[in-house]
Amino acid sequence: MHQSKMKEEYQDLILKATGARSLTPGATVQTLWSGYGQIVRVHLHGCPHASVIVKHVVFPQQPEQAGGRGPGLSHQRKVRSYQVETYWYQNYATDAGCRIPQCVAAGSFGNEQLIVLEDLDRAGFDLRKDSVNQAGVKACLSWLANFHGRFLGVEPVGLWQTGTYWHLETRPEELEAMGDKMLKAAAGKIDSALSGCRFKTIVHGDAKPANFCFSAHRCDVAALDFQYVGGGCGMKDVAYFLDSCLDEQQCHRLVPVLLDFYFQELKASVSGRVDFAALESEWREMFAYAWTDLYRFLLGWMPGHWKINSYSRKLAKEVLQKI
Repeated sequence: MHQSKMKEEYQDLILKATGARSLTPGATVQTLWSGYGQIVRVHLHGCPHASVIVKHVVFPQQPEQAGGRGPGLSHQRKVRSYQVETYWYQNYATDAGCRIPQCVAAGSFGNEQLIVLEDLDRAGFDLRKDSVNQAGVKACLSWLANFHGRFLGVEPVGLWQTGTYWHLETRPEELEAMGDKMLKAAAGKIDSALSGCRFKTIVHGDAKPANFCFSAHRCDVAALDFQYVGGGCGMKDVAYFLDSCLDEQQCHRLVPVLLDFYFQELKASVSGRVDFAALESEWREMFAYAWTDLYRFLLGWMPGHWKINSYSRKLAKEVLQKI
């Protein structure tokens, strides 16, 4: 997105929101999934902000050519996800315990959409990691615990009613493609168990290491990419995060210890606002359900995925014996 190619109305939105005198589009940070646009760093001149991050979404004119199975449904899901993310940034706030980028501005322009965000690199969260060590895992779990604690009992107004990108209702093609007939038949019951939780919160919905920004000097993290934020059991985020950063043997060995740490952080976050013993009991019970719900999606989406392993099969077996 060179300045000569950035539409004047986009420049006006950014300049007005920041008070900058002028701007210079910089490097592309990344392209969006299935060619739906890009994320660009924009340098500002004559204002306190040195730069902002611009998420520029371009919905294809012919979404059926955007790729992936079930392209019509896939396109609808992506459109809704960007609407949700915009609403999230404009209407929800967090604190230092679960840091997110501040929304500077947002606007819709026909089939294009702009979200202008604080540059987290400038705020000291300048490291990105595809794999994390145990200290990094704990920093992310602490973020999730604070996030879940902050939004415990909050209705997901304007967001996905049920968060996560693998939610059963939004993934009929993947369910149909499943080869595991027993798990396929039980998918609805697993989803109902998770949806029927007494204790619900708002979940990030895509809490993988790549969506956390790390600090070189502190042990805290910030999170971004809220396309699938919505209501649900906090264990969905925790299961997905641990599944994203632990290998098969680490899952068997480390998950119990890391779950203990998460609940320790969650207890501190809710600080007597709820019956924590009941919350912990319910969510510990739901952990295997949340993990198996994700496993159900992976079996239909990519049967050869590295996350499909003995630990996932073990938890799925436990869940199937209960329902």
